Amino acid sequence: MFDYFKGILVDKSFPYCTIEVNGVGYRLLTNLRTLESIGELNSEVKIYAKLIHKEDSMTLCGFKNRQDRVIFDILTSVSGIGVKVALALLAEFETNELINLIISQDHKTISRTKGIGAKMAQKIVLEIKDKLAKLDVVPFVVEKTSNTKVSTDTISQVATVLESLGYSKNEYQGAIETALTQLSKDDDEELLKEVLKILSVF
Repeated sequence: MFDYFKGILVDKSFPYCTIEVNGVGYRLLTNLRTLESIGELNSEVKIYAKLIHKEDSMTLCGFKNRQDRVIFDILTSVSGIGVKVALALLAEFETNELINLIISQDHKTISRTKGIGAKMAQKIVLEIKDKLAKLDVVPFVVEKTSNTKVSTDTISQVATVLESLGYSKNEYQGAIETALTQLSKDDDEELLKEVLKILSVF
């Protein structure tokens, strides 16, 4: 229903922020990392939104970018992970860092998040890694350099994940091409980790 709000940030009272758009104030539930990054009070900001509709309530959640919202949707698809826990995970870790932890199956680090025990961290890793692997294929072709051993199928799989996380082709193409020159084996997980590492510095 809502993609994003662009307006004046009129309140930042954790865990909420209020954005005024054309005279209407929208109150969004978010986390500390987002509150610290979206901008200063009384400035124009842009925040991505997700409407959570339950039988007895409706809540707008706010995210600093599309990638956070995509990961939020995937996290809340795991049984036992609600809105607050998903937001806590996205507060504890940057999006790219969390993705890398899941790919690396580092449930121990994930479990340091408040409200996440060891068993739940393991469940998150298993279920989300599987979901990422089953994403629909997005056609993507990049000119391979002569010194890379990475197959076109692997490149396409990584592009699929990046598209599903909200990255545009213009955003990730250069990162993929750079990452290809640094890998010596055909491994989709390693390529994705390297691309996310490159994207995280921009």
